[in-house]
Amino acid sequence: MESQLLRFTTAGSVDNGKSTLIGRLLYDSKSIFEDQLKSVEEISRRTAGGDLNLALFTDGLRDEVEAGITIDVAYRYFATPHRKFIIADAPGHIEFTRNMVTAASTTDTILIIVDAKQGITEQTKRHTFIASLLNLSNVVVCVNKMDLVDWNEGVYKSILTDFYKLTSQLQLPNLQFIPISALKGDNVVNGSDQMNWYSGSTLISLLETLPLDSKLCNVPARFPIQLLLDAGDRKVVAGRVEGGLLFVGDEITASPSGSTGIIESINIDGIEILSASGRMSISIGLSREMDVQRGDILTHSSKLLRLSDKFDAMLCWLSDVDSSIETTYDLQLGTTNESASIQQIHHKIDVNSFKSYVDKKPLSMNDICKVEISLVKEIAFDAYSDNQATGSFILIDKRTNATVAAGMIL
Repeated sequence: MESQLLRFTTAGSVDNGKSTLIGRLLYDSKSIFEDQLKSVEEISRRTAGGDLNLALFTDGLRDEVEAGITIDVAYRYFATPHRKFIIADAPGHIEFTRNMVTAASTTDTILIIVDAKQGITEQTKRHTFIASLLNLSNVVVCVNKMDLVDWNEGVYKSILTDFYKLTSQLQLPNLQFIPISALKGDNVVNGSDQMNWYSGSTLISLLETLPLDSKLCNVPARFPIQLLLDAGDRKVVAGRVEGGLLFVGDEITASPSGSTGIIESINIDGIEILSASGRMSISIGLSREMDVQRGDILTHSSKLLRLSDKFDAMLCWLSDVDSSIETTYDLQLGTTNESASIQQIHHKIDVNSFKSYVDKKPLSMNDICKVEISLVKEIAFDAYSDNQATGSFILIDKRTNATVAAGMIL
C-alpha cells in the first residue's frame, strides 16, 4: 500500500560511498535478482580484482561503470517485511547538483553520506541546505568508511558536533546519525562488532521505522488538471490529487478562472469511488457548467489558492548558462505553464555559512538565492511550506527547452 512506502534519496560528496551503500542495502536485504548478481560478479572479476563491486548495482550506465562515478539518478526498488522503498541514488559531483535536486524533490527522506576521513565538505553543506529548502521530513546522516578510521568513536562524535553546529540555523525536523561502513556492511542491514560503542539502530531498521510524510493529508485539497477527457455528455478531467481529500458532492472552484461546480463522480482505473486523497491518479466528473482547462487547479471553494502575477521564491540555479534579468522563461508549476522572468535577485546564500549576501552578478550554476518572479498573467499557487506540489516550479529556457532553475515559493 502507498502508506507503507518510503521514498528516499542519497546525497554527498564524490566518492563518499553513496552507490556502495545502496548496493549494500540491496545485497544484504536479498533484493538482488539472480541474473543481475551474476552480471555484477562477472564485471567485478574484470574490474575490481574479484571483490564484489556493490556500486555496480546502481551505476547502470556504461560511462558510470568505466569512470567509477554516478552521473545520473539511479532509481531502485526493494522491500522488507515491514516497508517498501524507492531509492534515488543521486550523483555527488557539483556539476550534477541539479540531478540531486530533482531526486530529492520527489522523496520523503534524504541520506546524507559523510566520509569519516574527509568530514563535512562544501557539497555536504550544499546538500544539507537543499534538504532544508525542500522541507524533507527526515534527514539521516550516515558517517561512512568508519573502517578507514579504525572504527574510532571520537571521529564519529567530532563529525556529529560539526554537523549540529552547521545545521543550528536550518529547519531539519527529524535529524538522525549512524556510523557505518558500506563496504564492510557494518550497521547497514546487519549490526557491527567493530563499533560496540554505538547502541543505535542499523540503517535498515531506522528506515523501516521513520515516520512517513503525512503532509499531503493535512493540507487543503488540490487537484491540478492534466487532461480534459471526451466523455460524451459528461465533463471529465484527469490528474493527480496533490493534497487533502476530495469527495463526490463537494463544491469546488477552478483556479485561476474562478469557475465553480460540483464533483459528480470520481473514477480510478475504471472503478467509481466516493473519495480520493493525496497522490491518487484519478478522473473527476464535473457539473456541465464548469469552465475548466489544463493547468487549472481544482480546490474546495472555501480553501482557495493564492492568485498573483508575481511572487518571491528561493531559487536553485541549475544551468551552466548564467541568468539574465531580460530573459523570459517558461515557468512550469504542476500542469500550469506561463511566461515568466526573474524581476529581481534579493540575495544569494553562502553555502559554507548559510548566510545571505547581496551580489549583483547574474545567477550561475548551483547558486541558491531569493528572487522575485514576475509572470505575464496571474497564476494560482500555494507557498511551498503549505503544499510542495503547488508551491514549487521550474524555469525552462524557451530556446533550448532546458530546465535552468528549480524554485520554491515563499
